[in-house]
Amino acid sequence: MKKRKRFGMVVVGFVIAIGALCLCFGEKIKILYTSLNSFKDENLAHTFQHTPEIQPTKKISKGGAAFQFLKKENIALADGFYFKDTFYPSAKFMEDTKTSAMLVIQDDVIQYEEYFFGGDENTLFSSNSMGKSFVSALIGIAVSEGYVESIEDSLGKYIPEFVGTELENIPIRACLQMASGINFDEDTDMSNFSMRTLMGTPAMKVIAKYGLQEEPYTYRRYLSINTEILGQVIKNATGCGLAEYMEEKLWKKIGIEHDAYWTLSNGTELAMGGLSVSLRDYARFARLYLNEGSYQGKQILTKEWVKESMDVSAEYSKPGANRDAYNVIGYGYQWWVPEGNQGEFMAIGVYGQWIYVNPSKQVIIVKTSADPNFMSEGYELKHVEFFRAIAEGI
Repeated sequence: MKKRKRFGMVVVGFVIAIGALCLCFGEKIKILYTSLNSFKDENLAHTFQHTPEIQPTKKISKGGAAFQFLKKENIALADGFYFKDTFYPSAKFMEDTKTSAMLVIQDDVIQYEEYFFGGDENTLFSSNSMGKSFVSALIGIAVSEGYVESIEDSLGKYIPEFVGTELENIPIRACLQMASGINFDEDTDMSNFSMRTLMGTPAMKVIAKYGLQEEPYTYRRYLSINTEILGQVIKNATGCGLAEYMEEKLWKKIGIEHDAYWTLSNGTELAMGGLSVSLRDYARFARLYLNEGSYQGKQILTKEWVKESMDVSAEYSKPGANRDAYNVIGYGYQWWVPEGNQGEFMAIGVYGQWIYVNPSKQVIIVKTSADPNFMSEGYELKHVEFFRAIAEGI
């Protein structure tokens, strides 16, 4: 992040010095500068509650009557949880992880709901990579409608830029499972990718040049460009933008209460994580999966898709695959699946965004945060134990 900030400053200075470039890229440089400033540690809470005011976005309109959760007085959360023989008190853990909001629902009843840093139930919180799970749902719908014939299809069938490249024959499923084998490093290559796409190069043209590091299904390596590819598959197969397709096929069909917004990058939806959604609407989306893809008796997602989305039986999908820090939790179709026997699954976003679902307890927990220490050791597994303690204590 520090490198990205320094690079942004160099670019800004260069554009100011060269008037012609300012005329061509002035608005994009302004967006870049605003983004870099927004991600300073002290600005994170505000940024994640006001993204549609800061970044260009596309609206996703809600439908008719919203599904209403029942609500009771806040319960007392579990006192805390143990992780590696250390006890973490719940209140302090929430404070230390810069929690901006948390919602706990069991059996469609809100058991606990609190907002911090000025938010409330109408605030739209940035998804970051939780948005990947929404893209997965849209792929499932596109398959059920026949726009995508099969997730075994190769990417080249839907993305012309990949034809004749090493990426042409990668199956869609491999991108869903983060096992595409594309030669990309999430930590070192993302800044360059973001810069090139912001300056106008289509994302698929950038990705097409990366090539393969290993054959698909060899390893699981978390690459956000996999989700960008899935987004492009949806766009090309359906002829709709992601926001338009989500509005028609999902948002207007599952009892959503608020409009949502999808952040745009170079005029197109940022598939890897650009949604802004209210806390309860995140829970309504999770409820769709908890109910095997059904809403009020209508199958929005097929039961098979929901089940397959949580399948981590492949060696590269299992918790602890590759002994990699990104892989301590199992990974299905853009959903995280922790080790255990309760059928839990999660959506996770950087800086501490969480949707946790525990089918055995009929519990949904949504936690948003503005935590610059989200890469600290044990961060994800601590949250799993925190959520389990809450679910167990209801």
